[in-house]
Amino acid sequence: MSPTTSPFTIQPAERMNGLPTQFFATLVRKANEQIAAGHDVINLGQGNPDRPTPPHIVSSIQEAAANPLYHKYPPFSGFPFLKQAIAQRYKEDHNVDLDPETEVAILFGGKTGLIEIAQCLLNPGDVCLVPDPGYPDYWSGVALAGAEMAFMPLREENNFLPDYSQLKESDLNRAKLMFINYPNNPTGATAPASFYEETVEFAHKHGVVVASDFAYGAIGFDGQKPVSFLQTPGAKEVGIEFYTLSKTYNMAGWRVGFALGNREVIRLINLMQDHYYCSLFGGIQVAAATALTASQDCVTELRDVYESRRNALYAALTSIGWHARPSQGSFFSWLPVPKGHTSQSLADLLLQEAKVVVAPGVGFGTHGEGYVRLGLLSSEERLAEAVQRIGKLNLFG
Repeated sequence: MSPTTSPFTIQPAERMNGLPTQFFATLVRKANEQIAAGHDVINLGQGNPDRPTPPHIVSSIQEAAANPLYHKYPPFSGFPFLKQAIAQRYKEDHNVDLDPETEVAILFGGKTGLIEIAQCLLNPGDVCLVPDPGYPDYWSGVALAGAEMAFMPLREENNFLPDYSQLKESDLNRAKLMFINYPNNPTGATAPASFYEETVEFAHKHGVVVASDFAYGAIGFDGQKPVSFLQTPGAKEVGIEFYTLSKTYNMAGWRVGFALGNREVIRLINLMQDHYYCSLFGGIQVAAATALTASQDCVTELRDVYESRRNALYAALTSIGWHARPSQGSFFSWLPVPKGHTSQSLADLLLQEAKVVVAPGVGFGTHGEGYVRLGLLSSEERLAEAVQRIGKLNLFG
């Protein structure tokens, strides 16, 4: 058979054409170009933990990896011992009671669950309420579901909390899902218990499922412990919470997360995952359980490191005239851009002239314009050096 003269064309599904642009891919490309050119780049633009996984967790997977039991397929929904471990951790940390079998789902990292829940609950024409600014991957799941987004502005004058009274009735009538995220990425804000009480009431009134992204739940500053959505009376009736080991235990590359709360939503997530995977490698599940049930001193130490870095960063920023409200949690700082700049133009200038990578706020939504995000993911010395380089540009009078 001779080949045809016309080229063979791959036609992607419509859902692929509707996916949002991966914001961080562009950020990484620009930084890598500077590194390839031989420059010493200080990358404060990404959220990749810089410290190693604690040794006792590493030892746990090394031992478990030699166990033939974990060389076989794991149970589809994960080993019971891991679900019991997360339930135990939530009880100890937040006084939340969880049924390990029906109220906990094991995820391939928290991001996976954030994508899956939209596909579990949304149909074309449905609306998802999304924080603006917010984590861009919320958008991805909504796009894959063929649904629409209505944005909830997070403004500094409202402590970066959404004002539910300002949402349009036309959006609320079609809304089935909403994302909230505290400690917040990118603003570093935390939420009080009263906000979660208001959220539960709002969800009940409008029939909206709440998806609380608690990825930075272990990282609160100034002696203030972040509040879990699930601590709120009635929370499990209206929603779930996502938790990950990535930030708490420096296990970003291990890809271990959980969905916790409403039984029906958990059932739907497990059902979807039955068609995608056969759970995590058993050795990783053993190590994850070790992380959750062993001494939590490593978590306290990590939080102290981030708080010390935050304090050093803001002291340095003040010295060059860059003033901002210190972050309350997470490992991010949210800083206003100087007059005459957009978030993108400032980010480009800092990369080109100071060789410092920051994330432009507009990449997190239209209400992120006017800010840039810096990560506390370098040593205090490198953070100070980054600010010193920025100060030489005389941007802040």
